[in-house]
Amino acid sequence: MLHHVELWVPDLARAEATFGWLFPELGWTEHQRWDAGVSWKHGRTYVVVEQSPAMTGPHDRMKAGLNHLALHAGNRAEVDRLTELAQAHGWTLMYAHKHPFAGGPAHYAAFLENEDGFEVELVAG
Repeated sequence: MLHHVELWVPDLARAEATFGWLFPELGWTEHQRWDAGVSWKHGRTYVVVEQSPAMTGPHDRMKAGLNHLALHAGNRAEVDRLTELAQAHGWTLMYAHKHPFAGGPAHYAAFLENEDGFEVELVAG
């Protein structure tokens, strides 16, 4: 089982505007908060978003490292609802021409990206 994931971000307030909206919508609750970060927990797993002074450059999902987080998002109607609302909370729909089957004909999901290049995949089922 995954224990936690830590994402270093260039701007905590901007990251919190996107992740801080999304995680509660998916049933995650705020777990920890400090001056440079915040985390959300679901079950025993949590995700940390931190503005670290040790960060050396911007996130690039196309380079080695984290490409995206894939998250369970409920049924297809819930994925559709979240996809629509996400765009008002700093997320951009990726692969719009293939949505909601960008992951293949049997994979119903929304691929979203925020201003800092972090991608989340909201998966139905």
